[in-house]
Amino acid sequence: MAEPRITLYGRPGCHLCDDARAVIERVCAELGESFVEIDIDSDEDLYDRFGEEIPVTFVDGRQHDFWRVDEARLRAALVR
Repeated sequence: MAEPRITLYGRPGCHLCDDARAVIERVCAELGESFVEIDIDSDEDLYDRFGEEIPVTFVDGRQHDFWRVDEARLRAALVR
């Protein structure tokens, strides 16, 4: 299986992270992609970097969104 193209940085109990995950799961299922989710609370550096902006989404190693994930924008980034 290929390396996931999407990384979702968030934390448990974050309602915006739950919303972002739902969008990402839907787009990944449609396009045959996968994603990985990383809990920023498990890493002090990640917490310092993203603590106020979660969820943060990366596509192909580059920051794509924070706070909200736009479904059409995510889909477009993945089909390029």
